[in-house]
Amino acid sequence: MRRTPLLAAAVLTATALAFGAAAPVQAAQGSPGPDREALREAIAVHAGDGVAGAVARVSTAGQTWHGASGDLVTGRPVDDEAHFRIGSIAKTFEAVVLLQLSAENRVDLDGTVQHYLPGLLPKAFEPITVRQLLDHTSGLPQDFEGAPSPAPDEVIDGRFDYYTFDQVIRQTLRPTDRPWPGPRFSPGTKQEYNSFGYRVAGRLIEELTGHSLDREITTRVLVPLKMRDTSVPARNTRIPRPYLPGYVPNGAGALVDVNEQGGNPSSMISTTADLDRFITGLFDGRLLRPAQAAELRALPRGADGRPLPYADASNCALGPDRGSACYSIGLMYFPLPDGSVLWGKTGSDLGYGSGVFASPDLSRRGAYGVGTASADNGGATALGSRLALAAFTGREPVG
Repeated sequence: MRRTPLLAAAVLTATALAFGAAAPVQAAQGSPGPDREALREAIAVHAGDGVAGAVARVSTAGQTWHGASGDLVTGRPVDDEAHFRIGSIAKTFEAVVLLQLSAENRVDLDGTVQHYLPGLLPKAFEPITVRQLLDHTSGLPQDFEGAPSPAPDEVIDGRFDYYTFDQVIRQTLRPTDRPWPGPRFSPGTKQEYNSFGYRVAGRLIEELTGHSLDREITTRVLVPLKMRDTSVPARNTRIPRPYLPGYVPNGAGALVDVNEQGGNPSSMISTTADLDRFITGLFDGRLLRPAQAAELRALPRGADGRPLPYADASNCALGPDRGSACYSIGLMYFPLPDGSVLWGKTGSDLGYGSGVFASPDLSRRGAYGVGTASADNGGATALGSRLALAAFTGREPVG
């Protein structure tokens, strides 16, 4: 869960450095279309990358490139419209649903979790607002905080496990095998990327609507945007074909394809084309009214008007003030040295890394999915960096 901010920072630090080497005006206007050769080179997977394969889609200056590498493990081709697991990109979908409910006056973003879900949080926690759940300023513990890290074979054997929101909440806040965790900091005083806050947000959506998160995301986002290759699979562990394989080594070092897995009610599957549809619909006004859309580009600020400090400055090195908050409700802020800004989200699931980002005017957009061949997402981070550089500068990183 906590690899996601590192993935985002690494990928977009590379993007920022790339823009620093480009002519500022040309980079901002983006007159040339995608450099297709540079993108093909960037997506190519090499032995030692820790990556099995990748798919990507890039749009600049009204032109679109999409491509895929082959599966390095099996030698088989990968369809450039292959499905993959999108990890924490699902948080943006959850945020959209709650912003829509806010526009319908069914929830107040400044109302508290304790009001909407009485008894859910132990008394050790101060009042936490819905807004603080969504912009990572709640101070809540992380998913299953304090639980021992499982061995590689335990991770692989347990990949089919499915946890409801209630189960995640109970096993995080009121575990029976370890002390109950307390707040990490006072709500609204700093920012720290927090997946657990979105488990609570998912539970809140189900309480407010009386429907599953799957139904709310499907009817409010997927159907209106015609995202036919995106799903919230719930207890269905299978991934639609064609799919991008993702591998994890077991204790003996053998790679296991982990594309079939459980997760929780917010786990999602998509394609690069559908992620492009999503971020386009997010920014062109089809999903949110203006007041709610503004929340997507509003970083949490303190009483002095400055963005809140980030708990670990290295994870938000690209914030408007180094080490300050870089997450809004549902998105992350990616400033570029030419003065322009990208907004988007990265994600990771077992065996997968992914990302989607765009400029507010949608003139530059990118989406990618990476299948891993290692025990962590380091390879996905490196390949994502290569793609970011090639997408907007037409060259690969040095080294």
